[in-house]
Amino acid sequence: MNFAKVFKIFKENYMLVPLEIFGSDPYKTLVSTILSARTKDEVTLEASKRLFKVASNLEQLGQLEIRMIAKLIYPVGFYRTKAKNLSKLSEMINEVPNTRERLIKLPGVGRKTANLVLNRAFKIPAIAVDTHVHRISNLLGWVHTNTPEQTEEELTKILPKKYWPDINRLFVSIGRQFTSKRRLIEFLTNNHLI
Repeated sequence: MNFAKVFKIFKENYMLVPLEIFGSDPYKTLVSTILSARTKDEVTLEASKRLFKVASNLEQLGQLEIRMIAKLIYPVGFYRTKAKNLSKLSEMINEVPNTRERLIKLPGVGRKTANLVLNRAFKIPAIAVDTHVHRISNLLGWVHTNTPEQTEEELTKILPKKYWPDINRLFVSIGRQFTSKRRLIEFLTNNHLI
């Protein structure tokens, strides 16, 4: 497997993923990642900024009515459901948990979100598999899987842990730049990765 070469080339071609502007703040990482599901990054970024101006922590979030949260995060996908989940979130915790087991018990949090929070906010190695990581890992021939969950499981077996913190941000960056399968394959081929 050509892990070192892939990560080197992906780093050389890296373009900032919008949600990374929130850095390692556990609250902002968790909330913006919840909002990002089935929503374009640019829309998520603007919605997150609006929400964080009014509620920069869990306590402030808990003081907002659901309809106010919905108004602030609109037009993210499923904004009404996400507003309810964020309201419940502020009732359930005072601080963002730092274990996958506790994170996935929160409303609106699946494995990808939990793994992103662990990685970005707590520097705990985890592989966050979204559509970009799933698609690119399969194109590279690292895995032969049908779902992101299967991809995560297979990658944890073959990918050295030193690459876990970077895989999501690098693969998302490349996936955002080369949106069509043809362009992505061209990029990978031109760089002798496939």
